[in-house]
Amino acid sequence: MLALEGYYDGESVRTLGKIHAQKNQKLIITILDEFVEELPNKKNVHTARGMLAKYADPNLREQEATAWERAVVEKYGNA
Repeated sequence: MLALEGYYDGESVRTLGKIHAQKNQKLIITILDEFVEELPNKKNVHTARGMLAKYADPNLREQEATAWERAVVEKYGNA
Protein backbone atom coordinates (compact mmCIF):
# COMPACT_ATOMS: atom_id res chain seq x y z
CA MET A 1 0.00 0.00 0.00
CA LEU A 2 1.24 3.47 -0.89
CA ALA A 3 0.17 6.89 0.41
CA LEU A 4 0.33 10.01 -1.76
CA GLU A 5 -0.46 13.64 -1.08
CA GLY A 6 -2.54 15.66 -3.47
CA TYR A 7 -5.42 18.09 -3.80
CA TYR A 8 -8.65 18.68 -5.70
CA ASP A 9 -8.35 21.68 -8.05
CA GLY A 10 -12.09 22.09 -8.59
CA GLU A 11 -12.13 19.80 -11.61
CA SER A 12 -9.89 16.83 -10.90
CA VAL A 13 -7.63 15.31 -8.25
CA ARG A 14 -3.96 16.30 -8.63
CA THR A 15 -1.16 14.44 -6.90
CA LEU A 16 1.89 16.18 -5.47
CA GLY A 17 4.07 13.19 -6.26
CA LYS A 18 4.45 10.61 -8.98
CA ILE A 19 1.94 7.77 -8.89
CA HIS A 20 3.51 4.32 -9.03
CA ALA A 21 0.31 2.45 -9.88
CA GLN A 22 -0.69 0.18 -12.69
CA LYS A 23 -3.63 0.55 -15.02
CA ASN A 24 -6.92 -0.46 -13.37
CA GLN A 25 -5.31 -0.67 -9.92
CA LYS A 26 -7.81 0.27 -7.20
CA LEU A 27 -7.26 3.43 -5.17
CA ILE A 28 -8.61 4.72 -1.89
CA ILE A 29 -9.05 8.47 -1.78
CA THR A 30 -9.42 10.11 1.63
CA ILE A 31 -10.57 13.72 1.83
CA LEU A 32 -9.01 15.66 4.70
CA ASP A 33 -10.21 18.83 6.42
CA GLU A 34 -6.94 20.57 5.53
CA PHE A 35 -6.35 22.84 2.55
CA VAL A 36 -3.30 23.50 0.40
CA GLU A 37 -2.29 27.01 -0.61
CA GLU A 38 -3.75 27.78 -4.02
CA LEU A 39 -1.10 28.29 -6.66
CA PRO A 40 -1.47 31.27 -8.98
CA ASN A 41 -2.80 30.42 -12.43
CA LYS A 42 -0.27 30.29 -15.21
CA LYS A 43 -0.55 33.23 -17.56
CA ASN A 44 -1.77 32.27 -20.99
CA VAL A 45 1.03 32.57 -23.50
CA HIS A 46 -0.27 33.99 -26.74
CA THR A 47 1.56 33.22 -29.93
CA ALA A 48 1.31 35.42 -32.99
CA ARG A 49 -0.61 32.67 -34.75
CA GLY A 50 -3.07 32.47 -31.87
CA MET A 51 -3.53 36.22 -31.63
CA LEU A 52 -4.04 36.65 -35.37
CA ALA A 53 -6.31 33.62 -35.85
CA LYS A 54 -9.42 35.79 -35.70
CA TYR A 55 -8.26 37.53 -38.91
CA ALA A 56 -7.69 34.28 -40.84
CA ASP A 57 -9.88 33.65 -43.86
CA PRO A 58 -10.24 29.91 -44.54
CA ASN A 59 -11.45 30.67 -48.07
CA LEU A 60 -8.01 32.09 -48.98
CA ARG A 61 -5.96 29.09 -47.83
CA GLU A 62 -6.01 27.51 -51.29
CA GLN A 63 -4.46 30.63 -52.80
CA GLU A 64 -1.66 30.70 -50.18
CA ALA A 65 0.08 27.67 -51.71
CA THR A 66 0.93 29.57 -54.91
CA ALA A 67 1.03 33.14 -53.55
CA TRP A 68 4.84 33.49 -53.75
CA GLU A 69 5.01 32.16 -57.31
CA ARG A 70 2.26 34.52 -58.45
CA ALA A 71 3.94 37.50 -56.76
CA VAL A 72 7.28 36.79 -58.50
CA VAL A 73 5.62 36.41 -61.91
CA GLU A 74 3.65 39.61 -61.30
CA LYS A 75 6.78 41.57 -60.34
CA TYR A 76 9.41 40.12 -62.72
CA GLY A 77 7.32 38.59 -65.46
CA ASN A 78 7.54 35.04 -66.77
CA ALA A 79 11.28 35.11 -67.66
